[in-house]
Amino acid sequence: QVRLLESGGGSVQPGGSLRLSCAASGSISGINAMGWYRQGPGRQRELVATITTGGQLNYAEAVKGRFTISRDNAGTVYLQMNSLKPEDTAVYLCGVDARQIRYWGRGTQVTVSS
Repeated sequence: QVRLLESGGGSVQPGGSLRLSCAASGSISGINAMGWYRQGPGRQRELVATITTGGQLNYAEAVKGRFTISRDNAGTVYLQMNSLKPEDTAVYLCGVDARQIRYWGRGTQVTVSS
């Protein structure tokens, strides 16, 4: 079992920045990938960025060059979001793959508005 706790969401003006954190606890030794997903109003959940234990990165085209995913050795994954746009407004969820099971956090709201 893996438990996830997200933090760092909030409201920001266009062009601003936010940093999201997701701390994993429990059976974290089995984690092979960590990532961020988002679900905007009336939209399906979509991948934002992922990072494997081997350091392989994957970004959605919409966030390339603006968002950076990273992780530490203690089971926390981060998402640095710069140059935020109104279309980035969504609930951001942490997703972790461990032993062929995907675990989800509860999500944190990010609102980009002037």
